[in-house]
Amino acid sequence: MASDPLIYASYAAIAAVWTASQFILIPYVVHLLVLVMAILYVACHGSLMLREELPKEGEEGYDPDAVGVETLKKEDAMQFPIMGSMSLFGLYLAFKFLGQDFVNLLIGGYFAAVGCGALTLTIAPLLEPVVPKSLTENKLGFKKKVSHPLPEWILPKDLELGITFSSLDLISFLAASAIVAMYFQKKYWALNNVLGICFCLQGIERLSLGTYKIGAILLVGLFFYDIFWVFGTDVMVTVAKNLDGPIKLLFPRSLVPNEETGKIELSLLGLGDIVIPGFFLALLLRFDATNAKMPTNKVNIFEPFPKPYFYSAMIAYFLGLATTLFVMIQFQAAQPALLYLVPACLGSSFLCAVMRGEVSELLAYSE
Repeated sequence: MASDPLIYASYAAIAAVWTASQFILIPYVVHLLVLVMAILYVACHGSLMLREELPKEGEEGYDPDAVGVETLKKEDAMQFPIMGSMSLFGLYLAFKFLGQDFVNLLIGGYFAAVGCGALTLTIAPLLEPVVPKSLTENKLGFKKKVSHPLPEWILPKDLELGITFSSLDLISFLAASAIVAMYFQKKYWALNNVLGICFCLQGIERLSLGTYKIGAILLVGLFFYDIFWVFGTDVMVTVAKNLDGPIKLLFPRSLVPNEETGKIELSLLGLGDIVIPGFFLALLLRFDATNAKMPTNKVNIFEPFPKPYFYSAMIAYFLGLATTLFVMIQFQAAQPALLYLVPACLGSSFLCAVMRGEVSELLAYSE
């Protein structure tokens, strides 16, 4: 069966750039563009699994504990910039009044837990093809119902507590824990990127925007959010520089430490500038898959099909990100990346629909 070689190439690019950049100084603009585009290509294709229909009760492979697709609601999309602003300003005040070290200590515990989860979910599928089947087939864990004192109109059912995992999941978790421990011990920029890459992959692969319209609402709201907090205040830049956690990808400008600080110079890109447009790009890829009438019973993410909306938006994203970097370098000032990425993604997808005569289909698309 034919497969999409760009998926394999993207995996290889992520691994090659991450490894080589620790020994060879890659121009940070090239490093950033190659890594981000590869992450998006892999993550968006991973999100094709959201199209897979879960077996119903009585059908082969039915799992009563299977979790359905997590879909963003219209109300959530509209509230996202407000909630994001509250969180961002809250962090800014925390840094100002509680101190950088204390805030980073508290947030570090959160990132340690979330990082272990994201790494485990990334490592396990990579190991699955090369390990014995017994490591994936034999399940361990427990499940227990716990009664609660709340009235039925608040919580009608007993709480179900439990966890189920395979031996491979356990091995992956132990490996993930070791990587997270190394990161928090050394705070090495390349280990930061391992966590950041996993956050991007798992985030984009697992959340559906639901409809094109909801995606547009989210992007437009965050477009103004980004402009206000970057151009209107010093809040965004202050939090990004002070928050010592894997909320950004780091790109070395030099491999030689600065004589005064003892640290190498690094440029950064916030994960939000990858993940938020990534949700939208993934939605467009799934729209392409629906147009191509790709099967939903057994989804193969490597199977090729026409991807006009996805490719046009990917090219536009690349141009938008390149424009962000050009303006930033030209004016030596921080730029809100979504200022350029949102018009690029929305404009390219809508123009593609106009050119193909599919505007009504795109606006009506729902997952």
